[in-house]
Amino acid sequence: MAKEAMSELSKLLEEVKDEKSFLLFVKSLIKDRQSPDSWENNTISDFLESSVAWAEDSDFGINQDSELETNKWKQFAVFLYCGKIYE
Repeated sequence: MAKEAMSELSKLLEEVKDEKSFLLFVKSLIKDRQSPDSWENNTISDFLESSVAWAEDSDFGINQDSELETNKWKQFAVFLYCGKIYE
């Protein structure tokens, strides 16, 4: 089930392009948080530190995906997602 939620979250992340799709992703991220075992960072400070570390390490994701340079909704969604997974 956790793998299913992860693939749904990843799918929604890939589809972020505007305010509506961003909010769908965030709602899915909130739902995913109900299973904290799949999260690397369990406090808000760790979550935000990891998001910032990812942004600094990847030039806010542009080094990983050039689409993020023009799709700011997706760029911020990836920022939040990396708070979940980045160490």
